[in-house]
Parts: sequence; structure tokens; C-alpha cells
Amino acid sequence: MRNLVIGWCMLGLLLDSCSDPGQSLEMSDVDWPAYGGNSAGNRYSHLQQINTENVHELSMAWRYHPDDSLAPGERPGRIVCQPIVVDGTLYGTGSESRLFALDAASGEEIWVFNPEEDCNNRGLNYWQEGKDRRILYVAGSNLYAVDATTGRLKEGFGIGGHVDFYLGLEHDRFDVRNFSITSTCPGVIYKDVLVIGSTVSEYGDALPGDIRGFDVRTGELRWVFHTIPQPGEFGYDTWPKDAYQKIGGANCWAGMVLDDTRGVVYLGTGSPSVDFYGGDRAGANLFANCIIALDAITGERKWHYQTVHHDLWDLDIPCPPNLVTVQHDGKKVDAVVQTTKDGLIYVLDRDTGASLFPVEERPVPESDLPGEQPYPTQKFPLKPDPLVRQVLTEADLPDPQLFPEAAKEIRDRFSKIRHGEKFIPPSSKGIWYIGTGGGAQWGGNSVDPQGILYQNVNEIPTDLLMVDFAERTKVRNNRASSLFIQHCTACHGEDRKGDGLEIPSLVDIKHRLVKDDIKQLLVDGRGRMPSFRHLRNSERRAIIRYIFDELQVPASEDEIHGDGPVAADADQNFPYVPTYINTGYNKVRDSKGYPGIKPPWGTLNAVDLNTGQHLWQVPLGEFEELTEKGIPITGTHNFGGPVVTAGDLVFIAGTEDWKIRAFSRQSGQTLWDYRLPRRGTATPITYAVDGKQYVVIAAGGYGIRQGPITGENQYIAFALPQE
Repeated sequence: MRNLVIGWCMLGLLLDSCSDPGQSLEMSDVDWPAYGGNSAGNRYSHLQQINTENVHELSMAWRYHPDDSLAPGERPGRIVCQPIVVDGTLYGTGSESRLFALDAASGEEIWVFNPEEDCNNRGLNYWQEGKDRRILYVAGSNLYAVDATTGRLKEGFGIGGHVDFYLGLEHDRFDVRNFSITSTCPGVIYKDVLVIGSTVSEYGDALPGDIRGFDVRTGELRWVFHTIPQPGEFGYDTWPKDAYQKIGGANCWAGMVLDDTRGVVYLGTGSPSVDFYGGDRAGANLFANCIIALDAITGERKWHYQTVHHDLWDLDIPCPPNLVTVQHDGKKVDAVVQTTKDGLIYVLDRDTGASLFPVEERPVPESDLPGEQPYPTQKFPLKPDPLVRQVLTEADLPDPQLFPEAAKEIRDRFSKIRHGEKFIPPSSKGIWYIGTGGGAQWGGNSVDPQGILYQNVNEIPTDLLMVDFAERTKVRNNRASSLFIQHCTACHGEDRKGDGLEIPSLVDIKHRLVKDDIKQLLVDGRGRMPSFRHLRNSERRAIIRYIFDELQVPASEDEIHGDGPVAADADQNFPYVPTYINTGYNKVRDSKGYPGIKPPWGTLNAVDLNTGQHLWQVPLGEFEELTEKGIPITGTHNFGGPVVTAGDLVFIAGTEDWKIRAFSRQSGQTLWDYRLPRRGTATPITYAVDGKQYVVIAAGGYGIRQGPITGENQYIAFALPQE
């Protein structure tokens, strides 16, 4: 075995040195020009100035504080942006979508553009033609084109430098502008076409998740691909008649990649609305939960591959695909690699969409919810092996010797739910599964020239409980609480505690925010929270009274009887109200906040995509208080993704211990770590300026267990000391 490892390592070094002919070991300037490092999304760098021999010497080279303003009592927003570097300038965003340009060698600010709209932005697009250099990105409900040299809007793009992001989604029954849309990921640019997805609500007010192509010079809409097919389009028969008029979602929120030679965009879509109940959308539901290949110029579908039929588990495609070339059956094959929330790895032929490894369609359990019609089969890839557990059993519950209190508590809860198989449909009895917040996430993965995939995953079960909406609101018998159940519990939960990460707690919010702040949030949305502009003013006021615990205060007449219709009331199908709703995005945790299953809870993995063989797996993240008790390192919940380099290193942050780490890409051994001032819930980048290699990470996140959020959001650059 040792000889095999040595041989693999030597092969890696040889291929790295030959993979880019004419490229010297030390380069003057090396950019990171696209989200994912290049159009293929590999997150790989040929730089090797920082390597396994000297990575322990890394120290901070500079830091930059984005100008993120906060209302009194408001917690800092997350930075999730993977910046880009072009010609020695670094472009990134803060937690509130302010776009900035820095000197990539010093961190000195060059300019700032403030769109005055919010979005949890994860990346940017750069385009250049002659002296015309521009950054394109979405903030709020506008697509902006910003001059990369000056930071000013490009006047010839749309109206005054921006395009209404509702363009192409118009509906003849209601005003789409009353509903929320933005884009957290940047899309890709082929020639002069920007191809981009969207982020929409995941409830009954979700707009359609159409993929669109925009002209990068003018902002003109070139084409639209309907992810929920309309009459006469392929896939229309996989839905009930006219489903597109009331069902939304099936959107590409996680990003996409581009084959420059083929002129083809590859992307993944999410689940249709609503996430956990599909009684009104019987069928396979194309093109939800699909890997799709589209012609970048026309939007024409080349092929699709559905990973989950009739999704009932919110198993969105969670990250951009990765374009690689692998050895398969003795020949090189251009492939698309896609990882999933349930820890699966699909390796598909880039031209046909056929899987390179065997995949079985197997029967799956039926539903116990009236009206639900689960699809009878689901996909089970036979290779590569899954990155996380697929079925939770009693053997996966906490070890009584290590976690005695948690073991009894969790076992009692587990005995009352449906369990024992994968793809058990959501139930009024409850189910636990690894998916939402588990497996692979939006940070993506990296692949080196040898076809080795590096992927971080989570193994924290989701606790999903369904309730009858009409019965729940009848029991409450209160308009304010009914509105909260209808619009807010799917995310914040009936207990209003959220998930402690992306979805904040609303408990005691009256001590942190004033009503006017929340009123504005309900209108505009922020981060992952959609806009509720489509609600009446009286309905928004009623929700605020509920979360401020003021139900004993007499309601005004307009809260009781309403204050006139909104645009959406003209259509009886939209917003869609499901028969059953979930009670929140709840994770299975014990009373101390630790995941309610045996470790590992978060891992970093290396998988050979040529053979499907797993090479190594190591815990990612540490709870020091558990390690001090003699418990082996457990790993933690993690966001953000990895970057791999020719210096034989994998850089990744994202863990609940707030550290960024460098691992050996050959063995998974930790070679360096640094505690950040905030959790690094973004993917790092690496580049070189004037022959010096830098590693940069956005530190602007938070976790479950660290208490009050303090400190400022920062971008931090690391480099080797000057000789």
C-alpha cells in the first residue's frame, strides 16, 4: 500500500509539472479571474511557492474591512464571497453587497461601489473587450455592470448601468415585482452572453427559477430556459397541467460552469416549491433537481440528468458542477462532476449526460400524508461510494459512553419517528435524514489535474416534521399567529429559534431590533430572507405583533378585516398554499448543541474520479473542549469549499472553530492552521502578484455554539515572510 501511495504522489508531481507547458515554477502574476478559479470551476492553482515544506511559515500579509453598516442591535451579516483577482486587482463584496476593488498585493482600497441593495453575494463575473473592463453581479433585484477601473456604473448597460432582474419573468396574472428574486451566485460569461440563475423563495410565493442569458454590453435579455416547462415544451408532461402557473423554484442558485470549447453551460437546479410537500405537483417534475447542459448562446437544452424525482427533501443541487477529464475504460473522457446534499458523486459524460459509473433506480417508501404522491423510484449510484451516511439507524446515535445524556435523549426522540430506509417521505410522525445542511454545500469542491476530487461534507441530520396547515391555524385561532405559520415557520420554526446559522432566532428580537427595522426587512428581504412585499401592510404588521409577543394588544381594524387587496390576490393559484407545511429547518442536536449522531460531523475527503475509489477522509474542524476530554476529533459543521494547489496543499476554512487550514493533498494531514477573527464561511482563493503567492479568505461568518457575535467582517491575506 505504501508503494502505491508513493507512486501516486510521484505521478501527481510529474503531471503537475507538465500540465501547463511553458509555465515556470515561479510566475510573476497569476490571476484568479473567475468564481471557482476558472470557467470549469476546478478551484485548482498551479502555484507552488507555498508548499508542504514551508506552509507552516504562512503569516498575515494584509487585512481589509468592508464597510458594512449595521442597524443598532443587528448582528453582522455573513460574507460568503469568493473574490476574483485580475491584473493585480482583487474584487469582492461585503455582507451587504458593496462591491470593492483592492490592490491585491497590499489590500489597499482602490474604489467602492454601493448598490444600496442587499444580497448574500458569493462571487462576481469579469468581462473585458479592449479597454472596456466590467464587473457584473446581482444585488437585490438588479443586475449591475460596474466599470472595473473606476467603480462607476456602465451607462450603456440597461438603464443607467443596471437591469431589472425580473426581466423575462413577467406573468399575465400578477405582478412578479411583488415577489422576491435575486442571485447569490454569479453565473458565467461566454463571448458576450452572461448566463445566470436566481435565488427565489422556497415557499408558495416562489417565482419560477428560469435560467436566462443577458447581453453583457447592453443588458438585453437574449434567451430564457423554463425550468418548469410551459405548454409545448419538453418535460411539460412530468407535471400536472399548467403547474408552471402556481409552482415556482427549480432554480439554479448554486452557480454554474462553462466549457469554453463547446460553448456549453453546465448547471444544477433546486427543488420545486414547496420544499417538502408535493401533493399538487404529481410526477417527476423536470427540470427540478437536474444537472443540465445548455447552449450558452441560445439557451437550447443539450441534455439533462435528474438526480431526485419529485423532490420532497429539499435536495437541491447545492454547488456548481466541476468540469474534469478522467480516464475511463482506458480512454480520456471529458466529464461533469456533481456532488449532492446527500453526499453522492455523479460523474457524467460531458457530451451525453450518461453516467460513467453504474446507477440503479430502486423502489422507495410511500408517503403517509394524504394527497402526497412520491415518485416510485429514486437513483442510487453504485460508485463512487457516498461521502456521508445514507440511512440513519440506532447504531448511528450518540455513544452512551462518550455522550451519556445525549444518548438517552436522542434515542427517545429517534424511537418516535419514521426511520430505516432512505427517501422516506416527509411525515406527520417526523423523519431524520442527511440532506438539508448535510453532505456537500454551496462552497463546492476542487479537482486537481490527476482527477482527484476534494470535497468537504457535513453529517448532521435534519429533523423534519410536517403539520396540516389548516388544522394548525385553526388551533391557533389568531390571524397574526396564522400568518406567522404560513410565511415564517418553514424557516424560523414554530419555536422561532431558526437554525443558529443562516436563519437567525426571532426569540427576544424586540430587544435587538425596532419594529421599523423588521418592517423594512419584510418589504425588502435580506440575505437568504425573501421579500414579503406581496403581503398587505396589515399582514406584515400582524406578523410583527406576533414576533414581538404583543398578541394581547388589541389588533387594529385593518389587521382584523384587511386593508385592501394586493396584486397577487387577482390570481387564485398564486401564492400557492400547500396542504402540509414543515415546522422549520431543524437539525438533530443534543441539549448542548452537538449533532445528535456519532462523529464524524464534518469531514474533508479525497476521491479518485478515474476509478471511483476513496483515497482518504479526515475530520474537518474541532471542538477543543471535547478533544480535551479524550474524545477523538469529531469534525464540525462547515460551510465554504476547498482550494487545491500544485504545492500539494488543500486550503479550506468554514469550520465552527473559526480556523483556516492547509492539508496535504496526498495524505489529508493538517500542516497549518490559523484562527480567524470570524468564521470563514467562504471559499479561499490563491494568486500571485510580482512573484509572490497569496491566499485570501473572507472571514465573516458565525456558528452555533460560540455565543454572541463580535468582531468585524474582514478579508485576510496570507503569504510567506519576505526573504
